[in-house]
Amino acid sequence: MLPESATGTGYSYEECSATAEWLMSQTEVRPLVAIVCGSGMGGLADILKDPVVFKYNDIPNFPQSTVHGHAGRLVFGTLKGKPCVCMQGRSHLYEGYPIQKITMPIRVFKLLGVETVIMTNAAGGLNQDYKVGDVMIIKDHINMPGFAGNNPLVGPNDERFGTRFPCMSDAYDRKLVQLAQELGTDLGYSDFLREGVYVVLGGPSFETIAECRMLHRLGADAVGMSTAHEVIVARHCGMRVFAMSLITNEAVMNYDSQDKANHEEVLETGKQRSEQMQKLVSNMVVRLEHNNNFAC
Repeated sequence: MLPESATGTGYSYEECSATAEWLMSQTEVRPLVAIVCGSGMGGLADILKDPVVFKYNDIPNFPQSTVHGHAGRLVFGTLKGKPCVCMQGRSHLYEGYPIQKITMPIRVFKLLGVETVIMTNAAGGLNQDYKVGDVMIIKDHINMPGFAGNNPLVGPNDERFGTRFPCMSDAYDRKLVQLAQELGTDLGYSDFLREGVYVVLGGPSFETIAECRMLHRLGADAVGMSTAHEVIVARHCGMRVFAMSLITNEAVMNYDSQDKANHEEVLETGKQRSEQMQKLVSNMVVRLEHNNNFAC
């Protein structure tokens, strides 16, 4: 494996292709679905059959995850007969990587043949109707770092990935959102399944009370430190996207409150809700067909 200093940035088309080719030489699985696991939700990878596992630090050019609760492994396997790849942990802006680097795995997935990306994350609930343990299907996002020009598509555009100005009004596939809602009802999840807007910040500090109030007034229902960047790149590459947030803490909105957000609470809530999220994801994958169609 060549060090990045010998190959360049680590996220060019050529480097993404080299990473994809290396992975394809190590496994016969050709995934059509990619699953990205958030904090405390790496157990989603356990639902894959006949797993082939790679540590991130063994994969050429791949960004390393340094956060507790992120295993840092790429798992290939099948789910109900469908070839999948699962990221157990992701990288974040606050770890010091360029935004193009943390989204590089999504482009590798595209080159592997992935058509649909399913993402999960842990988030703080801004919507006062949300409770800890709720699962929010993301219908849209607000990319706060993007307001300051920190967008993963900044820089020269490589048409082999996608167009210069990709549309984001359909970032989250509406048919997949509808499918998740229907499956959630069938599974008896209606009491904790929500739908809302996710806002991303850079982190790693949790938000101040004033920031939470502002974000809520902007229309956000949940706040986190990931996902939106990956969604932008996935849509740039022409892949369908579905994403959901596990509400692991209620954002503090009152100056009289003694509550404080903490990472341990995030991980614990992830453990408690992981089984239901696994069922929802696995049922969604079963209903997917090749070429972005649904099974009847």
